[in-house]
Amino acid sequence: MKVKEMVKNLDMEALTDAGMENEVTGVYACDLLSRVMSGCQEGDAWITVQTHLNVIAVAELDDAACIIVPEGIAAPADTLEKAEETGIAVVSSQLGTYELCWRLHELLS
Repeated sequence: MKVKEMVKNLDMEALTDAGMENEVTGVYACDLLSRVMSGCQEGDAWITVQTHLNVIAVAELDDAACIIVPEGIAAPADTLEKAEETGIAVVSSQLGTYELCWRLHELLS
């Protein structure tokens, strides 16, 4: 499933134009960046409440399909600008992490 399809199916908001064609093949939910660097896999939709610039570097390092910011948390402009530059999709959801994981599992199954 492409990021743009995930956004549509789960009524999310795309915060960037970049990366909407990336293929989502799994899900990883974690806020500890060092753990994400070792656990997030290529193609994962990474769910995190972190919104600072470092999340873009970690997503790029792991070849994550996108970053999902749950609970309607706002992302700063500098983070979104860097995401556009690096081709990382950043999307927002009003849902919490648990419900996002559950719904994404259903979509990917």
